[in-house]
Amino acid sequence: MKPARSQRPLEYPYTWDQFAHGEWACSHIQTRLDEWLPRCFGYHMLKLGGLSCELTSGHCNIQHQVCIDKLNPLRNVEADGYQLPFVDKAFDVCILANQLDYSSDPHRLLREIDRVMIDDGYLVLSGVNPSSLMGIGRLIPWRKNKLPWNGRMFSPLRVRDWLGLLNYEIIEMSCFGLIPATQHRTCGVWFENACSGLLPAMGSLYFIVARKRTYPLKPIKPEWKLRKRLSPVSVNYRTGSGDI
Repeated sequence: MKPARSQRPLEYPYTWDQFAHGEWACSHIQTRLDEWLPRCFGYHMLKLGGLSCELTSGHCNIQHQVCIDKLNPLRNVEADGYQLPFVDKAFDVCILANQLDYSSDPHRLLREIDRVMIDDGYLVLSGVNPSSLMGIGRLIPWRKNKLPWNGRMFSPLRVRDWLGLLNYEIIEMSCFGLIPATQHRTCGVWFENACSGLLPAMGSLYFIVARKRTYPLKPIKPEWKLRKRLSPVSVNYRTGSGDI
């Protein structure tokens, strides 16, 4: 298994137009995001990365939404994802679309997101499944330097383990999009329905919804039981000549 941290420079995507089949991937992720965002409540939402900024979330109950990136024109804050300029526990929901695949230190990125998340906050993230037909395409030589195949492509099970170490409960984890079908979408939908049994393992994209759980540590006071004091048995007797 390749280490999570890498010294190799990665091309950081800031728009779905840079992706091969980017419109197809964005529409699939948007569909699942539309199902989950109405269930989230709070005051502040963080959309980290240019790909997250281009996902619409206007129907969400959270009105104040912060978009962070360095190049995407939809951003309203320009900052480094490893050093977010916010206080601890500032956001109720964080959206992280296909960013772990292009992070040189995904553990650090997740820890920084965890720092600004409130207790019981929601983290919604997506990525490319390396065991899918789309992920295997990175083995083709002329695709190695193109998006999304130049990314690192961590498996959803590995991402789930990372979130578990940060004490996140996985609410949903699913894979979808067996074959990228940009032009013939009707045929693509029919093929996915026919091969629906393969989607959990070979879907091109994964979608994870996790919730931060914090359990307070309360010391349990020992129950001291006092032993009964020993007392001699009393003897009732009389002395004197008048005793019978």
